[in-house]
Amino acid sequence: MRQAEVTRNTLETKITVRIDLDGSGKGKLDTGVPFFDHMLDQIVRHGLIDLDIHCEGDTHIDDHHTVEDVGITLGQAFAKALGDKKGLRRYGHAYVPLDEALSRVVVDFSGRPGLHYFVEYTR
Repeated sequence: MRQAEVTRNTLETKITVRIDLDGSGKGKLDTGVPFFDHMLDQIVRHGLIDLDIHCEGDTHIDDHHTVEDVGITLGQAFAKALGDKKGLRRYGHAYVPLDEALSRVVVDFSGRPGLHYFVEYTR
């Protein structure tokens, strides 16, 4: 079973992530950042994984601690659920149209963290 549960507690956030990579596209997403929940929901639905995320973060300051720490915790959950990664290719990519936007996604399971995010977004 490719499943995992990871928790992370910092001064800014308290997070629990549960993931089932062989799920059916169901999720309970509660990060406190609605747009982030929406984007995570797209991964759940289109990736057909089951994902539960609960985060209590200092969003009264801003959203960046929540987004950053959820990303770290989600990455750890993926790594734990994948185990030795046998049978997987290291990386993949896709261009995906979502409504009026064209998204480019590149995923690398090498274990080296990195994010390049180019978007104009105002709250």
